[in-house]
Amino acid sequence: QVQLVESGGGLVQAGGSLRLSCAASGRRFSTYAMGWFRQAPGKDREPVAAIKWSGGTTYYTDSVKGRFTISGDNAWNTVYLQMNSLKAEDTAVYYCAARYRDINYVPRLSTDYDYWGQGTQVTVSS
Repeated sequence: QVQLVESGGGLVQAGGSLRLSCAASGRRFSTYAMGWFRQAPGKDREPVAAIKWSGGTTYYTDSVKGRFTISGDNAWNTVYLQMNSLKAEDTAVYYCAARYRDINYVPRLSTDYDYWGQGTQVTVSS
């Protein structure tokens, strides 16, 4: 049974930083891609950032470009999201996702992913 465990969420003032971590375990093979999504109250889940390990290709939604950085270690199926210059509108539950099937582009849809974490709350006070 695959498990994705997230950590690093919390309460931070606007302009501050947080680093989210996610580790996938329980499956023999490595992931092909991992990503971060978020869901604010009353809104749909949206993609935030993703990384395809082969080639190191990344994706960022427009609202976080220049502020967030996705990185990780494929060998350990671990992904991080460094979030800087946080804004009140970044407040949401952040979910980690993992894909164990090969893909030739950076996956950014919920349906592109096979497993999900339980979510970690990020609250940015203004």
